[in-house]
Amino acid sequence: MNSPTIQPKYESVLIDVEGMKCGGCVRAVEKTLLDQENVENASVNLVQRTALIELKNEDENIERILTALTNRGFPAKQRSNTQPVSNAELNSTKQLWKQWQQLMIALILLLLSVIGHLAEGGKIEVPILGTLPFHASLATFALFGPGFSIIKSGIKSALNFTPTMDTLVGIGVSSAYIASLSSLVWPHVGWPCFFNEPVMLLGFVLLGRFLEERARFRTGKALKELAKLQPDKARLVINKDQIKDIRVGALKVGEQIQVLAGDRFPIDGTVIEGNSAIDVSCLTGEPLPLTASAGTAITAGTLNLDGTLIVQVDRIGAETALARIIGLVEQAQARKAPIQSLADQVAGSFCYGVVALSVGTFFFWWKLGGKLWPEVLNSSGQGLISGHEHLLHSSLGAEAQTPLGMAIQLSIAVLVIACPCALGLATPTVITVASGKAAQNGWLFKGGDVIEKAASINQIVFDKTGTLTVGRPSVIGYLATKDKSKLIQIAASLESNSRHPIAYAIIQESQIMNLPLLKSSNIKTIPGKGISGDIENIEGNVKIGTIEWVKYEGVEWDKRIDHQLENSSYSSQSIVAVSIENELIGLIMIDDQIRNDAISALEELRKQGHILRIMSGDRREAVQEIGHQLGFSNNLIEWQLLPEDKLNNLENLKRDGNIAMVGDGINDAPALASSYLGIAIGTGTQIAQDSADLVLLGDSLESLPKAFLLAQKTINKIKQNLFWAFGYNIIALPIAAGILLPKFGLLLSPPIAALLMALSSITVVVNSLSLKIS
Repeated sequence: MNSPTIQPKYESVLIDVEGMKCGGCVRAVEKTLLDQENVENASVNLVQRTALIELKNEDENIERILTALTNRGFPAKQRSNTQPVSNAELNSTKQLWKQWQQLMIALILLLLSVIGHLAEGGKIEVPILGTLPFHASLATFALFGPGFSIIKSGIKSALNFTPTMDTLVGIGVSSAYIASLSSLVWPHVGWPCFFNEPVMLLGFVLLGRFLEERARFRTGKALKELAKLQPDKARLVINKDQIKDIRVGALKVGEQIQVLAGDRFPIDGTVIEGNSAIDVSCLTGEPLPLTASAGTAITAGTLNLDGTLIVQVDRIGAETALARIIGLVEQAQARKAPIQSLADQVAGSFCYGVVALSVGTFFFWWKLGGKLWPEVLNSSGQGLISGHEHLLHSSLGAEAQTPLGMAIQLSIAVLVIACPCALGLATPTVITVASGKAAQNGWLFKGGDVIEKAASINQIVFDKTGTLTVGRPSVIGYLATKDKSKLIQIAASLESNSRHPIAYAIIQESQIMNLPLLKSSNIKTIPGKGISGDIENIEGNVKIGTIEWVKYEGVEWDKRIDHQLENSSYSSQSIVAVSIENELIGLIMIDDQIRNDAISALEELRKQGHILRIMSGDRREAVQEIGHQLGFSNNLIEWQLLPEDKLNNLENLKRDGNIAMVGDGINDAPALASSYLGIAIGTGTQIAQDSADLVLLGDSLESLPKAFLLAQKTINKIKQNLFWAFGYNIIALPIAAGILLPKFGLLLSPPIAALLMALSSITVVVNSLSLKIS
């Protein structure tokens, strides 16, 4: 069987990109990035306004890439690792304030335009407000004031052949303004006036964008709350009797700080002095506090509940577990779900199609529509308009007076009602909300693609030790040994080089027996089998591992030991053999307890329709015993598997559907990387977490069905958003083009079209924010 192909790993860099407004912008940014020689892959997030790029050569400076984006109208800079969220939050706040200022000016102009209408109709006795020059002034100020950034961005995008939402709006308001200005300067052309349209269009567009920006700001709320967990001040211990408040960034590894009850830990460190309870729920979702004493590892952001602690600084800033979690979530939000690809492809060509439809609409209603359905025209405006006898600013939705006036009005409506924004926001808004909520509960999805994978899983394979069991086994007995103390001392000295749960049990037993560890060297780990090495004052190579492995390595074996095992109560426990050269010095019996929530978690997964299996490297008796307690039938249990065996079995199972692997150790890393979805328990080894797509922090296995449920709800929300975004455009564009005008007399004015476009984007964002975990 061919071994799974290992994909090359590229350096990932997160950059902030400004100026993106819609799905067309996303496609333009991605195309620009992929055109760069050093970029292997790029994924752009419209909500967070970020791009995650994979570099072929990590040593090459990315300034050329940033310059290319800036030249295309999307100013970009690399995301800082020291404060990954606060800078982005500051940028979002500035953007929101800028849009608020533009909106206030636009609304004031809109109010003046309404007052002008009232003056024109004689409702207000201020004649000057009802004149064409006054309305022309308002429209001019609107275009070159709050609307100038839209016009400028739209022109730049059009010149780069990457039209965006700004291009459509810019063409719409500019067309209305130019037509109206021509009518004012050259009355004999007979063109209608639309000076009210630019003012109303920009007012509604800016209102929609401001509300959309506010809603977007809320989508990253969970991640912002995580970032706020880390204090910016620390109490530095000087000479044991003096405390000084300093910035966390000024701390150095190895220094000691004091953490009072009620304070959060600003760094990752180790408790040197004191006892307390630590609330870790903010990172792992675990409701029970951690009991901390000398030697306990502490994570930044967790809360000290009831005692004063002296803590040694191990990691600060971007190196802390909290910062790495935030970084993972940010990268996850930047990685797209495959379901978004169709929307992105449509959005990339969307603006071209809308412009073509707008042009077609204009010529159709100008040359043909009025002749085919003359009844749609206002009888008072049948011929060319002379002077300014026509209605200066008709009511919203009123009938047009001439074929040309109707053509202009409908073509502008087509431009401004089109909403690539909704297409671009449909997926990333949901992914942002979901990944943030997941992180708050200690579930780290490493991308939108991972969430989509999790929603499609139908088989789940579990490792036994540390996954279905608590991973903190204990020594419960011995066989075939003359000296238990020597057996444990030798085993613990060698196992101190391993992170396997069984190693933890042996080391813990040596501590209970007050046995000092001996120096070890030449350590060699054989995944799935055991560990070997040399120990001081011990002549010969020491091996610790499975019975089958030590036998294979030539260790002398007395068949009476097999008989003792069969007749003992240890037959269903994990057994570790210890040898020096070819001589067996004893067997250590180790037991591990099933997780308290394992039964309920597995029942919930079965209710969700998943097929569950166990693949373990442990002995048949031990695996079957636990499997039967957890409701597994024999055909769903496999034992004594080496890492390559797990790998091959997973490849075979892939034929029956998408499969997830849940593990926590070094032995599981290859299987986690090979499976369709790799899931690591957060208490496991770092290499297992690095190989996994989904990391569950803490000890709760009940997080697994909840994470799968969140993934399914997320994909359902995405489908709802895409249905709305596609459905809105499919229905709204023909209506804006006048399809209902001949039969029903329904005419959609550009301002109303602009308002509908804004509401479309807001609907998508609000629906995303309604995502709930349970």
